Amino acid sequence: MDNWDKRFMELTEQVGSWASCLRRKVGAVIVLDKRVMTTGYNGAPTGITSCIERGKCLRIERNIPSGTHAELCYAAHAEQNAIIQAAKYGVNINGATLYCTHQPCVICAKMIINAGIRRVVYKEGYPDEFSMELFKEAGTQVEKFGE
Repeated sequence: MDNWDKRFMELTEQVGSWASCLRRKVGAVIVLDKRVMTTGYNGAPTGITSCIERGKCLRIERNIPSGTHAELCYAAHAEQNAIIQAAKYGVNINGATLYCTHQPCVICAKMIINAGIRRVVYKEGYPDEFSMELFKEAGTQVEKFGE
């Protein structure tokens, strides 16, 4: 871990505080050559009412366990939103590092790999071992922050 990792992880936590999810606040920051390219937090897509605005969480209502059925949620994940922002605004993230407050799920892992992100640094674990298997097979460097 270096000072840059610490700085970017602090920013990631700040971005996560903007999340519109009632269950978990997740932030992501994509960095290339020590420059922030994009950010993302978990929240409802543009034009969709968020859980905070609804005052309820679909996943909590349906008792959906963490790490399962990610499609049953109003929010897009922080990593997805950061990658989508890069695509939307034409920002190159090939070879970048993605900092995230939580270990990416398998859906996000597939997007991260296909986006050409070469390194992932996360702080909190997430119950999805398959994502870690995919990262390993793809040769994506994954590090738990602080270890």
